[in-house]
Amino acid sequence: MAKLTQNLIDEIIDQYLYADETNRPWIIGFSGGKDSTVMLQLVWKAIEQIKELTGVTREIYVVCNDTMVENPIITEYVHRVLNQIEIAARDQDMPVRVVKTIPRLEDSFWVNLIGKGYPAPNNAFRWCTERLKIKPTSRFLIEQLDEFGEAVILIGTRKSESAQRSKSMKKHEIRGKRLTKHPTQPNTYMYAPIRNLELEEIWYIINTMESPWGSDNSELFKLYSDASADDYECPTVVTSKNHKSCGQSRFGCWTCTVVKNDKSMTALIDNGLTWLTPLLNLRNQMVDERNIAKNRMPERRNGSKAIRGFGPYTPEYRASLLKRLLEAQKEVQKDKPHVELITNQELVAIQTIWYRDFIFNQKVSILYRQAYKIELDMKDHNEKHEIELELLKKSCEENPKDFELIQELLTLQKNKSLLNKKRGLKDDIEKRIEQYIKNEK
Repeated sequence: MAKLTQNLIDEIIDQYLYADETNRPWIIGFSGGKDSTVMLQLVWKAIEQIKELTGVTREIYVVCNDTMVENPIITEYVHRVLNQIEIAARDQDMPVRVVKTIPRLEDSFWVNLIGKGYPAPNNAFRWCTERLKIKPTSRFLIEQLDEFGEAVILIGTRKSESAQRSKSMKKHEIRGKRLTKHPTQPNTYMYAPIRNLELEEIWYIINTMESPWGSDNSELFKLYSDASADDYECPTVVTSKNHKSCGQSRFGCWTCTVVKNDKSMTALIDNGLTWLTPLLNLRNQMVDERNIAKNRMPERRNGSKAIRGFGPYTPEYRASLLKRLLEAQKEVQKDKPHVELITNQELVAIQTIWYRDFIFNQKVSILYRQAYKIELDMKDHNEKHEIELELLKKSCEENPKDFELIQELLTLQKNKSLLNKKRGLKDDIEKRIEQYIKNEK
């Protein structure tokens, strides 16, 4: 096994120094899981040896994408590891730079699900992957391409993971080369140093190779062990009776409704992490309630008729989800005060979108107060604004509904500005006025 490890390191050295003579950067997709951890450890060891042989000029970016709905256990672990990598890279003078990416506010999971009413993702409408994972990393990749013209992405995929994965890797490979063409991004290549490793070899490296940035790999091993589902045993001894191969568990978004059951989170709860229970319960509710007709609107967001009448979630159901999410967050924070399931920025964006959807009878601030018993300040307390509001109210004393309409129109304008999307403001205002006139008849 030690020879296997050194062979992998030698291959990386050859690819870094000789097979690829350009200065295009290496970008390592790092999730903190077993495969990306092994890959980064091997690259790190290779760079250490390269530093002894010759100068190092090529930058290596460790890119970690946070979807903002990752399993909190994994988020906490990964952020701690990334900090260790940054410190070790500085102290060891390694050409390693840590980059953390997140979705844009308008692409976040809760802004789309609760704000816009997108139904919980499934295989037929998997809207989350591009918004939460692909787009944030692609933006960073495009920046590198603008600067260097080309880039190499190192991926921790292995042919033995599945027949489909093996087929996909072979489809894009270049004969006689270690690099494969990126399926969608021009001038971008992929390199999979651990492509031929088996699961047990992955665990062998984790359990025997000391982390070059000072992490305790036994913690990673325990995470996988605790997350192993009840129907999967870990019978294969890797290095000793204490090191079993528990690599079948999968970590990802705790909100994932694409899979039927979240076995890893269920296993974590069964192994004592009971504070995760509110998350699992809410996730299961989103699965069960996805295709209930009363929760869905008959038209799509663009106004066209939805297939089988299953459009976005209704305003009432969106509010119900937000209320339960805030209650789950409050419950989790009893044990883990630092855990945040939804950010204040997302709450403001949700209210903004509700206003744009002419949802004025559901208030984020009220739902927050019901859950936390405290106020969420989302108002503009500017003195000039307050004076203008009083003057408007006074001028509409004889027609209070006109005051409400004008307030709603001003809110539409303000929130269009907040999201930097003023296009369509005229149409939104006209639709709201038409709706008001129709209701008055």
